[in-house]
Amino acid sequence: MKLRVLTVPLSGLPVDEAFKYLAGLGVQTVEIGTGGYPGNAHLDPVAALNNPEVITGFKASLVQHGLSVSALSVHGNPVHPDKAVGDKYHQDFVNTLKIAKELDVDTVITFSGCPGDHPGAKLPNWVTCAWPPDFLDVLKYQWDDVLIPYWKDTAKLAAEYGVTKIALEMHPGFCVYNPSSLLRLREAVGPAIGANFDPSHLFWQGIKPVEAIKALKGAIYHFHAKDTRVDEFNTAVNGALDTGPYDDFLGRSWVFRTVGYGHGESEWRNMISALRATGYDGAISIEHEDGLMSVDEGLKKAIDFLKPILMYEPPAEMWWA
Repeated sequence: MKLRVLTVPLSGLPVDEAFKYLAGLGVQTVEIGTGGYPGNAHLDPVAALNNPEVITGFKASLVQHGLSVSALSVHGNPVHPDKAVGDKYHQDFVNTLKIAKELDVDTVITFSGCPGDHPGAKLPNWVTCAWPPDFLDVLKYQWDDVLIPYWKDTAKLAAEYGVTKIALEMHPGFCVYNPSSLLRLREAVGPAIGANFDPSHLFWQGIKPVEAIKALKGAIYHFHAKDTRVDEFNTAVNGALDTGPYDDFLGRSWVFRTVGYGHGESEWRNMISALRATGYDGAISIEHEDGLMSVDEGLKKAIDFLKPILMYEPPAEMWWA
């Protein structure tokens, strides 16, 4: 396993300074935003593809600081019912595929997306219940008419650029938000579809990450290290679905936290062990979205927390068995 950081929180720094900073903290590899919600502050695919010197300089900076890029992040909603919006996210994804080929990166991270509830819709409609039966009709339209055809075509396109792992972040608000919906799309599209496993989005749904990792054996292509603190008292009153502002730290049912500030070391050790047991030995990528900490403090605390927990060497033969 390798310790990785999603560089988006450092977007205010030039890429070379961001790499120098992370390398100094002991980070081994980086995840780069290339469009969509993460933005492209450290690597604009269009600018890079139009100017080979940008790619050359980017690669040189990686070498200088002993880093590598093992995933590109371009979260968006490419099946947004507003065609102009959906097309923009899709083009960001396509541009990311092109730059991934130049960087020899085979993993791209994004969301599954969420369509509207009918062909004339203007806004996405995330369905969370099976009754009244109208919602099942919406789901059938979203999956059969939009989501599955889109990802079948896009997976073929990704393969042309050497991207064999489309790591979908299971995020509420999108059609793929838990293991069963991830596996449903994977079964329909094929092994190009896998999971970007981010436990922070699972904790508040009541999902136990260790069990979810087991259920997704062989289908985890990337891992985000981000935590969530669930407030048991607010949840007891209002449940887990919460549309309140993220800065309402005392009133929300849950808030994102730096690794270790939502769940303890034992929980994270069990997750790392489950990843190893199910065959995932890739990078553990820290995503900082803790509203109670600065970027610098949040990253440093997450790195210090994870360093002794990760498994860096392959397992030994079980000579005792």
